[in-house]
Amino acid sequence: MDIIEKIARELSIRKDQVEGTVKLLDEGATIPFIARYRKEATGSLEDHMIRSVSERLEYLRGLLQKKEDIKRLLTEQGQLTEELEKEIEKAETVTRLDDIYLPFRPKKRTRGTIAREKGL
Repeated sequence: MDIIEKIARELSIRKDQVEGTVKLLDEGATIPFIARYRKEATGSLEDHMIRSVSERLEYLRGLLQKKEDIKRLLTEQGQLTEELEKEIEKAETVTRLDDIYLPFRPKKRTRGTIAREKGL
């Protein structure tokens, strides 16, 4: 999944506008600064569109990170199958990822469960 193409498609703006905006955001520029002084890099995007790009970029990067974390955790548990990996890759939202991982999530260890594990 190419994040830049996805954002461009979702917000109906050109790919080069998204690339310029992402580059400036990654360098630490603020949204008002980009909107006022870097119009040439963003293709004259307005501040609300730059904010939308920023929010969507943060969400999609978080989604990719969560996918990797879930795959790593499932691999450590020995539960990752090809079918499950395809489901994880296909997930478009964090909620869907949480739903996929829910049956594999470790349960809370209470004092009672610890005692049962020790054979008491």
